[in-house]
Amino acid sequence: MSLWNQINLLDPASLIQQEMLLFHDHAMMLITEYFYFCNCYRFLLLRSSYSSRRVHDAQTLEVVWTILPALLLVTLALPSLQLLPSDEHLTVDTLSYGTQWYWSYESQSSDIMVWSYMTPHLIIRREYRLLEVDNRVVLPVNLDTSLVTTSADVIHAWALPSLGVKMDSVPGRLNMMKHSSFAKRCLLWQCSEICGANHAFYAHCCSMHASVYTVFY
Repeated sequence: MSLWNQINLLDPASLIQQEMLLFHDHAMMLITEYFYFCNCYRFLLLRSSYSSRRVHDAQTLEVVWTILPALLLVTLALPSLQLLPSDEHLTVDTLSYGTQWYWSYESQSSDIMVWSYMTPHLIIRREYRLLEVDNRVVLPVNLDTSLVTTSADVIHAWALPSLGVKMDSVPGRLNMMKHSSFAKRCLLWQCSEICGANHAFYAHCCSMHASVYTVFY
């Protein structure tokens, strides 16, 4: 969960999100260095007194300012290719249905279906307002599984930034996402798609547990 005055991204709870954080730092370093280099070069050009009306072309300069951005794009593209997840040998264990404005989950292993509503703030004691739900879904730890999501009315979005997953719940379509957590923790988030009047009161909560099957409580 995000905190006040937090600049960086959320703490990772999966390997893919950990790699995303490293790629984010890598990209920010390259962009900062490129920005610093361009501004220093621009400052030197402003301070220079050299000017000539006879220079009509500069092939060396054109080659340099074409190759340098291309190299920058390559250094950004190659690490990002490693973040593409592989969907081979996945176990579809949980079905998620988005409805205005609650989530329903169905476990394929136990044939259990529950409805998850946001807990009203009037009865919350030591929990997080607008983030806690009455029925949590418990996902396994250290196991590559997948969650299939769809919607019953409008487009919703099932997202957990700490796991590095975000998938739209589209009516009439099944979208599958891979998730795997290495930490036992409670993950809280809200819908990431503007889905109606109560979009701000549309939360979901997941607990990571060392269980092989998806359970609810």
